[in-house]
Amino acid sequence: MTATDIPAGFEPHFRKAPLTDPWEPLYSKKTDKAVIIGLRLVKPHTNARGLIHGGLIAALADAAMGYSCAQATGWTTSFVTISLSVDFVGAAEIGQWLAVEGEAIKTGSTICFAQSLVKADDTVIARASGTFRVVPKKG
Repeated sequence: MTATDIPAGFEPHFRKAPLTDPWEPLYSKKTDKAVIIGLRLVKPHTNARGLIHGGLIAALADAAMGYSCAQATGWTTSFVTISLSVDFVGAAEIGQWLAVEGEAIKTGSTICFAQSLVKADDTVIARASGTFRVVPKKG
């Protein structure tokens, strides 16, 4: 994969996690109230039918929404998922650019509501919503 395969504005993802290590390389970009996670789809992202696995989509939507809550609150606290809902409205294939566009909708002192659109080469293939609980940051 070359730098030209990565859309403008994306950089290597700022956070690593054991769950997402097999999916690397991941990329992300930040806006005022959002974090967008992106990756070029390859075989390890697929299910037995050769389509991109719904579990990958759900996990990345969860992460993008949680990071978007953190971005909207200046990364002053942490969040854990209370609820997650994903609607699959299309499919993605190997070689496409997957962008998971998180967005914080409403933040409060104990709860954050977020949503995301998941796009394969700019075509929406899923939408997600989540509710996140504010938790103290571990020192």
